[in-house]
Amino acid sequence: MEQHLYRLEVETSGRGLVDVTARLCRWAAGTGLETGLLTIWCRHTSASLLVQENASPDVRTDLEAFLARLVPDGDRARYRHDEEGPDDMPAHIRSVLTQT
Repeated sequence: MEQHLYRLEVETSGRGLVDVTARLCRWAAGTGLETGLLTIWCRHTSASLLVQENASPDVRTDLEAFLARLVPDGDRARYRHDEEGPDDMPAHIRSVLTQT
């Protein structure tokens, strides 16, 4: 069995959905493999992988708006954990809800 490893680092300027599909597809194509299993692991505790269609940018916009309503930032009455800012605990909750 042949294995290939790749570390993809994603720079962000804050909260948001980031499409990594093209970067992963380029890497996979470069391995020369035609069939296989791609395992993606997100090492950050307040980030997650979300598998969705990407035909319309409205999907991302609507998902971000929904998550913001569902788990709002800065709700000090609800969340005690805020060591990294008012979005710290909401980010952890969102990663639990979207965990793939």
